[in-house]
Amino acid sequence: MTPLDRRGALRAAAAGVLAAGCTDSRPPRSSQNSPGPPYTAPTPSRAAAPRLPGQVEHGPRDRPRVALTFHGQGDPALAEALLAEAERAGARLTVCAVGTWLDAYPQLARRVLDGGHELGNHTQHHLDICSLPADAAHAEITACAERLRRLTGSVGAWFRPSRARLATPLVRRLARRAGYPHCLAYDLDSRDHTDPGSAAVVRTVLDGIRPGSVVSLHLGHAGTVAAMPALLDGLHRRGLRAVTATELTA
Repeated sequence: MTPLDRRGALRAAAAGVLAAGCTDSRPPRSSQNSPGPPYTAPTPSRAAAPRLPGQVEHGPRDRPRVALTFHGQGDPALAEALLAEAERAGARLTVCAVGTWLDAYPQLARRVLDGGHELGNHTQHHLDICSLPADAAHAEITACAERLRRLTGSVGAWFRPSRARLATPLVRRLARRAGYPHCLAYDLDSRDHTDPGSAAVVRTVLDGIRPGSVVSLHLGHAGTVAAMPALLDGLHRRGLRAVTATELTA
């Protein structure tokens, strides 16, 4: 199948999902609903901590790698379609999941990891975390961390603040306390959450991409799914490889 044919098929699939109002009806495993032991933050990796700043906006500029990072919310069928498209192109993504999304679709945690991608923490309720008092902000971080740990055995490598590009010093301290030595920011905003259409998403990303870029994208938007074939083709033509945020910064 040519890139144009594949792109058209994917657009049609995404449109069908929206029209049908698809949801994933598979029941969660019983272990995913078990209360489990109380949350305890793991000890941060001291070996990795000195190599990176507390807040990562981009990776090295001298290597042909970029990170496509996704806010994890939305229709699971669209998420599945986007992950599958990335895997067909050999791309690895970073998904920072919202805790309530993991509660609704717990099977997607393993789906992300099983596809060779990376999973991180994007707070429990996707509130404006930088405006919350310390106790409420800490609860947002640790609640999502607990869900990740129950579903995958790990709190994930990254914390990304919700409704903000950059974490405040307070939020960074709270994230470290919860087991995240580094917060994941970004240097390129695709603006895909405004639903500008797939062509606009592709143009915004490819016009602004540089080696080392961390791109902000979103699951749950049909235009983003439809943009993936052309976006990944464009990265390939520029000699850039989409890797996880951990691979980008290693």
